[in-house]
Amino acid sequence: MQVKKVPVGFIGVGVMGKSMAGHILRAGFPVAVFSRTKQKAAELLGTGATWCDSAGEVARQSHVIITIVGFPTDVEQVYFGSTGILAHAAKGSVVIDMTTSSPDLAQRIYREAREKGVAALDAPVSGGDRGAREAQLSIMVGGDAAAMESVLPILQCMGKNIVLQGPAGSGQYTKMANQIAIASGMLGVCEALAYSKKAGLDPTTVLKSIGPGAAGSWSLTNYGPRIIAGNYDPGFYVKHFIKDLKIAIESAGRLNLDLPGLALAKAMYERLAAKGGEDFGTHALYKLYDPQA
Repeated sequence: MQVKKVPVGFIGVGVMGKSMAGHILRAGFPVAVFSRTKQKAAELLGTGATWCDSAGEVARQSHVIITIVGFPTDVEQVYFGSTGILAHAAKGSVVIDMTTSSPDLAQRIYREAREKGVAALDAPVSGGDRGAREAQLSIMVGGDAAAMESVLPILQCMGKNIVLQGPAGSGQYTKMANQIAIASGMLGVCEALAYSKKAGLDPTTVLKSIGPGAAGSWSLTNYGPRIIAGNYDPGFYVKHFIKDLKIAIESAGRLNLDLPGLALAKAMYERLAAKGGEDFGTHALYKLYDPQA
């Protein structure tokens, strides 16, 4: 069945967004883009994307509007107000926020969009820069099943594991569960590698033994070699991960749930940021164990 190539708007073309928008563009969809820094969109513009000067202009030109920005405050800025998406999106269009953000904010966007005849999905992703480049992202969706079905061909341009988790906000709740698992897991990855080095082992050889076994994880397989190589370039920024962990802790508090592992991870990442590491990748937590790394 041939998929109708509706106009797609994409707001936020950073480490993740540039690759994600590129996949949609290469699939034949007309793509309009907006970012706070136009230079970040240069590659997309060179391959056929159209530049817009505001989020509202993107919304006016698009049937499906996708956002992946930095912080919940950025989400609020692009969705609300006189120049925001919801003020300009046409009735019958679909907005998809793929930012890792607050479940409460996702529910607010859903309510206000529905009042305007616009469908809204919260659809945060997991898989890092590599998953974005290879179109292998895991996409966690909250919202109405009909809305998700209508945009599924576009989501499939960016990811393979696409699951409707429940009503509005459910995608963000699921992403918080994902981040909680990663946060404590990264402590284990860093401590295992630091221990191996202190014990006089070759960490690369250690990975060959522990990676395929019960200790194996996506973080160990993908970030372990980067740590060993001293490559702390961001697949996902420390500063953005701290934002996620704060959202998770606030959300857990409203659920009357104590998560001490999450609290410890957040405190350690804040220590790393205070030492100048906020623009490293999340695996740079290893530097707290091995300052010479």
